[in-house]
Amino acid sequence: MILEDNLGAEGDTVYAALMTAHEGLSTAESHALNARLVLMLANEVGDRTRLQALFAAARDLT
Repeated sequence: MILEDNLGAEGDTVYAALMTAHEGLSTAESHALNARLVLMLANEVGDRTRLQALFAAARDLT
């Protein structure tokens, strides 16, 4: 599990693209977009055990 910055100089660009994707959406639409992104990224990872560990780690960070 990679918890340190792995995007480097591209981090701000990726964040800006994410914010652009949310522009003009209602709160419900924004939440739906985030849910779709999580599922798409989970599919990219493709490993249930890793995903469960990541979900737990993300929850622990709140």
